[in-house]
Amino acid sequence: MNLPKKVTIVEVGPRDGFQNEKQFIPTEKKIEIVNALARAGLKNIEVSSVVHPKAVPQLVDAEEVMSKIDRLPGVSYRLLAPNMKGIQRALALRPDEINLMMSVTESHNRSNANRSVEESLKEFETMVPMILEKGIAVSGGMACGFGCPFEGKVAVAQIERVADRYVAMGIKGVGLADTVGFASPKQVYDTVAHLLDQYPDVQWLLHLHNHRDLALANILAAMQAGITQFDAAIGGLGGCPYAPNAAGNVATEDLVNMLAEMGIETGVDLDALLEVGEMVRRVVPHPPGSALLKAGKPWVLAKAPDCQTKIG
Repeated sequence: MNLPKKVTIVEVGPRDGFQNEKQFIPTEKKIEIVNALARAGLKNIEVSSVVHPKAVPQLVDAEEVMSKIDRLPGVSYRLLAPNMKGIQRALALRPDEINLMMSVTESHNRSNANRSVEESLKEFETMVPMILEKGIAVSGGMACGFGCPFEGKVAVAQIERVADRYVAMGIKGVGLADTVGFASPKQVYDTVAHLLDQYPDVQWLLHLHNHRDLALANILAAMQAGITQFDAAIGGLGGCPYAPNAAGNVATEDLVNMLAEMGIETGVDLDALLEVGEMVRRVVPHPPGSALLKAGKPWVLAKAPDCQTKIG
């Protein structure tokens, strides 16, 4: 198998994981979880999103969370910003990185951002220089990269349209999202192999949701094609508020466990990560979407019985 020696995981649980939760998670718990994720060895954490509180009430405390977390050295703390108002708020908080997000399809972008694809791109062209001149890194995300809940299949040309503009803006890190879990391993392999060939200087990242339990299989296919960066969410939480039947992200602990079993380095302490998963379990009112939190770590063996007990 053609596999990398090391993979970078971007933890998006505090933003994408929490944004769909109806029951408000106390701000102090969000801060505690972000700090614990950093201590577990995650070097890239998306802390929150600077969106209008009416759009995503769960993230109304973005400023407080960002200003009160422990900023550990060597950890990149990222904010998501969808528009100019968000950028103005984000810049004041001095994150290490700002992630811009839009959809590659017209209908989902209008549902999510109330803009056409072209309107979002033109707004980003104004925003990117503002971010870079402050010495803050900028990345660009693309929702619905493998399928749209309103339009169905997405052509690679739709991805390339946005990627071309991102590259022209000076964005070097680009994330491609399977927002509603339509992707299959072959589709992922073929798509990202093409994109890596067409855009060799772009640092591609995949953001995969687990609607149909294919996220880990899709990650394996992506790694074989050459991708080494992935978003993941603690507890498998998440989902887009503007995508019908949206399910959670691939669980960070499930991904770390799979990679560890394959001998691929992540720098993440799995035991510490599972402790964070238990913290998350206590603040959300439903079971997490994490196989490891349900089943436990592999190779934890039980004591064999002394002899077989026959019944009847």
